[in-house]
Amino acid sequence: MHNKKPTTQKARLKELETYLESYPQTEYIDALFVDMSGVIRGKRYLRDDIDKLFRNGLQIPLSVHFLDVTGDCLDPCGMGFSDGDPDGTALPVEGTLVPVGWSQGRGGQVLMTMLDQAGAVAWTDPRNVAAKALARLDELELSPVISFELEFYLIDKVRDSRDRPQPPISPATGRRDLSTQVYGMTELDAFAPFLHAVEKECRSQKVPASVATKEYAPGQFEINLRHVPDPLTAADHCALLRYIVKNVAQDYGVEATFMSKPYIDRVGSGMHVHLSLLDSQGNNVFESESELGSEKLRHAVGGLMRSMNDAMAIYAPNVNAFRRYLPNRFVPVTPSWGPNNRSVAFRIPAGEAENRRFEHRVAGADANPYLVLAAIVAAIHHGLVNQIDAGPPAEGNAGEYSDPGLPLTWRDAIIRLNDSALMNEYLGTPYVQLYCESKLKELTKYYDFISLREYEWYL
Repeated sequence: MHNKKPTTQKARLKELETYLESYPQTEYIDALFVDMSGVIRGKRYLRDDIDKLFRNGLQIPLSVHFLDVTGDCLDPCGMGFSDGDPDGTALPVEGTLVPVGWSQGRGGQVLMTMLDQAGAVAWTDPRNVAAKALARLDELELSPVISFELEFYLIDKVRDSRDRPQPPISPATGRRDLSTQVYGMTELDAFAPFLHAVEKECRSQKVPASVATKEYAPGQFEINLRHVPDPLTAADHCALLRYIVKNVAQDYGVEATFMSKPYIDRVGSGMHVHLSLLDSQGNNVFESESELGSEKLRHAVGGLMRSMNDAMAIYAPNVNAFRRYLPNRFVPVTPSWGPNNRSVAFRIPAGEAENRRFEHRVAGADANPYLVLAAIVAAIHHGLVNQIDAGPPAEGNAGEYSDPGLPLTWRDAIIRLNDSALMNEYLGTPYVQLYCESKLKELTKYYDFISLREYEWYL
């Protein structure tokens, strides 16, 4: 199983003892949860109480995992206020206890995993949803090797005259960046101190950051994470990378945002997932001298194409995320695949046959990495078991026009997910219903507001 389950009390206390010996100046540990919206929440335990956290875990409402993006519990499916907001027991995830650089050596953090009142794995925890989907690949004796890539914007702490974000002042020129300069080294060098600080913090937190790139808009960057053989750990890395980038940015006088589309006239930010599959002997089952990969790769891609429309509410988890899906913006707007082609949803990167993999290019940078992982793994398993034909690869520009079947509004995508037999089977009907009702209630709350444009147009 590719799941770091809660360890025994003895093992947890041993891990804590070893940590405190290495970092005797520790004053507190943050117990962290990644909620449905990808927001990191938690509790802070001071030095005298850390032992209690690792001995018995902590009691915290199960609803911590399905709060809306503003931190409200909207009582989805009668869970929250209606059922008395019951606690679960959260326990530390093995190997995730690390120091935190921005605490000036005083603090650490640990990821938590949730059990329900009966001591069973809590189905409300997105990390457990991903583990449930991964168990299906375990049945086939297949093991994913995964890495995430995240795009993000640095923005000025000062908004423009209409309270909108704007690119930061370049530390190199003292002027605001306004040009695209994709792959620009001058722009990368201008923010090198920030990027080096992110790299240092990633090393401290055991997050395997590798390549940084200047992306396709002023202030936009991408950071790649190295492949790891434990997919849940890869999703941990993705969640923590966002947390690191946001915190480090504050120290450099800017803000970082993983919002899918912070500027209407510039490209959005995506979460790209690279995945290959190993068999029980460690062989890559996608390996092939053909640039199209093996038959198993094509079946996996067939499953991804078949399920893309169903899973859009996971890949695009809010109103803003759907603004990213525009033709001719290197963002997938069709269920499509092909080798060495960035206009498709599922790209087969060029490279050595033994490293054959696909790149999933659909999700926005603000999606929940555990749920994105769950949806991808569900699609792969479905494609492999049913030997779904991916069809011919796309040639040329697959992103010139949007597919008419693609749900491109948040409400349509939520309804599509709720009705998806495939996603209900793999993620569990209770979770799909909880997710969809949570998001529909968040959407209703979003519209409970009169925008500036409404006043401009209709007053």
